[in-house]
Amino acid sequence: MPYELYYWDGIQGRGEFVRLALEDAGVKYLDKGRTSPGAQTMMEFLKGSHAHDQMPFAPPFLKDGDLVISHVANILLYLAPKLELVPEDEASRYFANGLQLTITDFVAEVHDTHHPISTGDYYEDQKAEAKARSTAFIKDRIPKFLGYFERIIAKNPARSGFALGKQLSYVDLSLFQVMEGLAYAFPKAMKAAIKDYPKLAALRDTVARRPNIEAYLGSARRLGFSESGIFRHYPELDID
Repeated sequence: MPYELYYWDGIQGRGEFVRLALEDAGVKYLDKGRTSPGAQTMMEFLKGSHAHDQMPFAPPFLKDGDLVISHVANILLYLAPKLELVPEDEASRYFANGLQLTITDFVAEVHDTHHPISTGDYYEDQKAEAKARSTAFIKDRIPKFLGYFERIIAKNPARSGFALGKQLSYVDLSLFQVMEGLAYAFPKAMKAAIKDYPKLAALRDTVARRPNIEAYLGSARRLGFSESGIFRHYPELDID
């Protein structure tokens, strides 16, 4: 049976990190949230009204047979060995999971640039705070996180251009999504900063050229970035 991915319809969001792994591996999966029955099933899971006793807090979550797994890093930790997107040794798998959890922290900070006060309020209700948060994020947090991942690639003993090991892992796919998202949200800031992260820039290009990813990016399955997702472009929040 194909994997079942549950996430909100119409946005990339956190579900995209899982989609990229599934797409690169070329396995069959059902994007259940993008179908009417699937969306209803997802809400039953979230409300606890589904017959299944493994109730996730929020999407994305993955269903594989009778197993339900929530949280991006947890899903990828489960999928990666099956999809051959992580080295086989235990140390590498836990290291990859740590890198993915760091990406999770970074993505949360990206989200807070446009919703620094409350997710229950509109962006327009917190624009002044969002401007202050975004300015600090661009000046301090982008260099903090991207500088770390740039060093991770540089320190990889395999000198493969990837985050760990000799071959691409799910961490590299997630870094691709982060780089694409930042370029969408903060084009001026990233245009000025990208020269400081040549290894991340090269990794982004390498991932984009992978046959399955290239096909996915050109398909209707790949949803575009928008002002409803995590990476949002508000010109007034971008700086050189």
